[in-house]
Amino acid sequence: MIKMSKMHKRVIAAHGAMLALAAVPGGAALAQTAQATELQTVTVTAQRRTENIKEVPVSVTAIKGEKLDVLVSGGADIRLLAGKTPSLNVESSNGRTFPRFYIRGYGNTDFSTFASQPVSLIYDDIVQENPILKGYPIFDLAGVEVLRGPQGTLFGRNTPAGVVKFESEKPNLKKTEGYYNLSYGTHGTANVEGAINVPLSDKWAMRVSTLRQHRDDFVDNYSDVAKTNKTGELDGYNEHAERVQFLYKPDTTFSALFNVHQRTTNGSARLFRANLIKKGTNDIADGYDLDSIVTNAQNFQSLKTNGANARITWDLGPVIFHSITGYESVGSYYSRGDIDGGTPQGPGFIPFQSETGGFIDDLKQYSQEFRVESKSTGPLNWQAGVYYFKEDVTGGSDGYNSATGARTSRQASEQNNKAWAAFGSVTYNINDALSVRGGIRYTDDKKDFRTVTAIGFTPVGPNSVGESKDKISWDLSSTYKLNRDVNLYARIATGFRAPSIAPASTFAPVGITVADAETITSYEGGIKADLFERRARVAFSLYDYEIKNQQLTVVGGNTNVTKLINAKKTAGRGAEFDLEGLVTPDLRVGASASYNFTEIRDPSLSLTKCAACTITDPLNAAGNVLIDGNPLPQAPKWIVNLNARYSMPVANGEFYVYTDWSYRSKINFFLYEAKEFTGKPLTEGGLRLGYIWADGKYEVAAFGRNILDQRRISGAIDFNNLTGFTNEPRTYGVQFKGNF
Repeated sequence: MIKMSKMHKRVIAAHGAMLALAAVPGGAALAQTAQATELQTVTVTAQRRTENIKEVPVSVTAIKGEKLDVLVSGGADIRLLAGKTPSLNVESSNGRTFPRFYIRGYGNTDFSTFASQPVSLIYDDIVQENPILKGYPIFDLAGVEVLRGPQGTLFGRNTPAGVVKFESEKPNLKKTEGYYNLSYGTHGTANVEGAINVPLSDKWAMRVSTLRQHRDDFVDNYSDVAKTNKTGELDGYNEHAERVQFLYKPDTTFSALFNVHQRTTNGSARLFRANLIKKGTNDIADGYDLDSIVTNAQNFQSLKTNGANARITWDLGPVIFHSITGYESVGSYYSRGDIDGGTPQGPGFIPFQSETGGFIDDLKQYSQEFRVESKSTGPLNWQAGVYYFKEDVTGGSDGYNSATGARTSRQASEQNNKAWAAFGSVTYNINDALSVRGGIRYTDDKKDFRTVTAIGFTPVGPNSVGESKDKISWDLSSTYKLNRDVNLYARIATGFRAPSIAPASTFAPVGITVADAETITSYEGGIKADLFERRARVAFSLYDYEIKNQQLTVVGGNTNVTKLINAKKTAGRGAEFDLEGLVTPDLRVGASASYNFTEIRDPSLSLTKCAACTITDPLNAAGNVLIDGNPLPQAPKWIVNLNARYSMPVANGEFYVYTDWSYRSKINFFLYEAKEFTGKPLTEGGLRLGYIWADGKYEVAAFGRNILDQRRISGAIDFNNLTGFTNEPRTYGVQFKGNF
């Protein structure tokens, strides 16, 4: 039984009202346009089978086609998904690398090389475990799926919050075809994307995809507050990624898909700005110029990753056999920047200088899954499999003297992680209306961690740590067809995240720290429906979860401590809503919203307070901050999205206008609450005007992203001053697409 507070009940009522308001006007219009085209069926693989999204007893959103193309048109990286679907946030203090994902407020702010996250990112069926792998660019995709809630019985590892799933377009044996996509915009932002599919024979096909992205350095860089000593410009990037796939399909019963890919990124690291935040508020400081920066540190970032995978499917008659083999590696990674965000002269008061570099010398990840699924036409179907995961990573951080550029310290550690799992699920159709599904998974996870280099500091405590944990997780769900257009569903699921280990700190006497395994129990129910003869589609869900022993990261404080802790309990509850409809044959609209409430429940938990901020939480007798009752960091209560597309025939083609808007409410940057470290609400809008002709073969468009140019402080460094960083400025440009 889901527990509901008064606030929860008000949220349900508000969403019900929203649903009614959205449905009634659209319904009236749709009823008057009997000739309107139906919405296309959306299929997802949320349960490792291709299914109608309405039939899946999971809260899931799919982003495909034009909507996805519009989001990437401005040259943004994977963080563009933040707030674009219910309950999803994505952020990074490392710029275009090392993204951190949050679903229903549940994520991890840890920026350590060895961080694990409760949101799993899966690219072409391969788990991208380390956060440095999760920023692979978005191009030539069939779609993105966001699965909310624990997914551990069917997917990878460490998925107690949910899964973000990317699927590339696949080769086909039919014909030679492809596309090219060129855009150019603000700050010299250029994107070149393309793909070609080539049948090599009646059994082999190849698909080659590529992406090139560039942005000029456009932020003026000075070494003094007076800005009389300009040393260059920053905040540009150069990135390219390639993917080559080969399909072997000798008959209808067997297929083998091989994938090789790589990514190379060079450019600026995240620009930290000293005393960006106005004391006692969460405003940008008066007179702060976001088109320039004052820094005396080096600033750059480089990353090279590559990988390969093989997916084999073999229809053996009564069952289908799947083998999924994956290999991912980081050839090199280094990111160096000014952590204090300024110079000894400012801006503002900076007690001492700090320049650091984070690196990965080597990362290798291997995974293997064998899975068998039934293909019965009867009421009973099942899946079962085994999974193996191995990761070896070496990385750490350097400290520098900003005045001389000389390295003053180095901390490097090595982690070896092995995990294996056995899983299975059964689906049974009790009758034509009611089906039930149950899944179970056993996981065994082991980590060995050691410090390999300590220069310029003396580590505290042991030099190595080993952790091992096993756990059984499960889920149970049911779908009931109220009629041919309306489905109700309910789901109970548990999840598990293995222990995490953080390296010793070079700034304070803190040794290697360990956070014990965390578990979650989640309750969810909802409705999915096609309306008005499939000219509208709606989904609504309610959820409630409790996390035990949640792993949290303590960052900063007046001694710049970074360590792991566990909270006894964390509670979360909320609601999610999705609507899509054809108002007329020429007007298509969409709306989505989510309410996410999170609360840390641990009266004994306290943290060192920040050095320069205004704490609003109570303090204990030792002067530390009590965080009991606080929301999780980076967890907005509200996310709202609206989009609309209107088209009209012109000459031999179609002119269209597309607009999309996203809103997220305020967020807390850290575990404690402070006036300065609360991000203001953010509204970002996009507009696109385009013309399509030659039966969809060509398209030209003008676009704008963040068209209101709303600038917000999107994150902060809890260190020795009110250092922060901001969201991206307004961008606009032109785009040309062609198909062949």
